[in-house]
Amino acid sequence: MKFSFQGSRVLVTGASRGIGRAIGQTFAEAGARVLVHYRDNREAARRALQALPGGPHEILAADLAKPGEGRCLLARAVSCLGGLDILVNNAGMYRPHPPASTNAEEWDEAWQRTLQVNLLSPAELSHAAIEPFRVAGGGRIVNVTSRGAFRGEPDAPAYGASKAGLNALSQSLAKALAPEGIFVYAVAPGWVETDMAAPYLEGPGGQEIRDQIPLGRLASPQEIARAVCFLASPGTESMTGCILDVNGASYLRT
Repeated sequence: MKFSFQGSRVLVTGASRGIGRAIGQTFAEAGARVLVHYRDNREAARRALQALPGGPHEILAADLAKPGEGRCLLARAVSCLGGLDILVNNAGMYRPHPPASTNAEEWDEAWQRTLQVNLLSPAELSHAAIEPFRVAGGGRIVNVTSRGAFRGEPDAPAYGASKAGLNALSQSLAKALAPEGIFVYAVAPGWVETDMAAPYLEGPGGQEIRDQIPLGRLASPQEIARAVCFLASPGTESMTGCILDVNGASYLRT
């Protein structure tokens, strides 16, 4: 599958590693200018930036666990890139907090931080992107959610709830913004072969995780990146509001 994003300006959050890095790489290979967002690992972001073909590309740090940082990041990205055509809300966090064994303080903190990173910051970024998209004559938002939004996350309920909220946000924005020429999509991966997943895959439950997937393997970051770039491509306008499952048939919605 070949993509063409020549001249497009793209902000990818959480782009220093894993899925986000693969998304940035795929956009850059297709001719886009990419802004690589990271939280605090500047060295990883610098390596991701150096690996991008074309350009000029940019990197910016922002802690999306802080209210208001999403809007600040969006404004800085527009300034760096000279505008914006595509926003990919990929940054996310997963923190275990099993209901039966988590105290009240840890429970509340897990919910507040997870919702801020996984839902409230994407909402800030998406709202702040509307005016730059108007200036550009339209735009696209692709949100990276999770199969956990549908199947539940018993050890991290805030994660499942935040991703379900991000799906609903995507569909609400798709309805509201289509008349503006702004199209909104979601990609919902299952398990993906990343360093974040490695501790779970290498632990005692690793084989059980693999056994969930009829495909027989985890998705690669590049597969998720191609799904994101497909939705961001011209010709998918009538798919606005869709949620694209990429989970190897490990969870099928009806």
